[in-house]
Amino acid sequence: MKTIWVNSAIYHSSCIFLACLIDYRAPMTLRHHVWHVLNGTPTASQRRWGQAIDFFLMALIFLNVAVGIIETVPSIHAQWGRQLWCFDALSVGIFTLEYVGRLWSCTADHRYRHPVRGRLRFLVTPLAIIDLLAIAPFYLPLLIPGIDLRFLRAFRLVFRLLRFIRYSHTLSLLVRVVRSERREIVASASVLIILLVFASSLMYYVEHPHQPDVFTDIPSAMWWALITLTTVGYGDMYPITPWGKIVGSIVAVLGIGLVALPTAILSTGFLRQIQQKTKRTVHHCPQCGARFTEE
Repeated sequence: MKTIWVNSAIYHSSCIFLACLIDYRAPMTLRHHVWHVLNGTPTASQRRWGQAIDFFLMALIFLNVAVGIIETVPSIHAQWGRQLWCFDALSVGIFTLEYVGRLWSCTADHRYRHPVRGRLRFLVTPLAIIDLLAIAPFYLPLLIPGIDLRFLRAFRLVFRLLRFIRYSHTLSLLVRVVRSERREIVASASVLIILLVFASSLMYYVEHPHQPDVFTDIPSAMWWALITLTTVGYGDMYPITPWGKIVGSIVAVLGIGLVALPTAILSTGFLRQIQQKTKRTVHHCPQCGARFTEE
């Protein structure tokens, strides 16, 4: 059995070595270089360039978010409005160049190899959509005059902040955890919705006869149920009848468990992802960029 395992290992190692020799004379094109620098770094040189570009873009995103926040101050906007707009235009130009570079070089990846269908497939990936939505608010007023700029500013700020997902390994890990645990998260959200409807309906029928101006309808009671289940308790709505207080106490206790449930799901997902990462060792071929995984 041990001999079979050794022979298998020698065979796979020989295949990897021959693949490298075959591809050794095939020079990496500019498209491949751009793709690997922006999306993956199989060689040490591309890794250094990729890390430098990622750091620069993360700093630029952070500055954009900071500018988007301080430009809402009327005095700053009145004095530095033109300079802030110029910085925003420069940032959008850099983000647009990066977006076009990713779109142009994506055919270097086998998943997007076809020049038309591959690029269309790349355009509908979540990160590509976020990149597009981060720069679109700058161009929309140029194409559609009179559009609400306040909405676009908030839109721009949110999606530029979401671009951290591409460059932050921690946020990427969070996205993978949510994706892997999506069924459990949906199940816990379904329980929350069911309990929300039940608690608000029950509280409405108990409290409405005594507080018609507070618990006016079930949608209004849903606000009370939501802040009680999440243990926030603003105090703007509260029961005054004995039965209402009993219902409120039960809902508050159930809310503690509902908050802990998604926390436990995400914690388990994080632990599973970290364990998988530590068990997996990925090697890159220095010439062709192929990935070889050993577990």
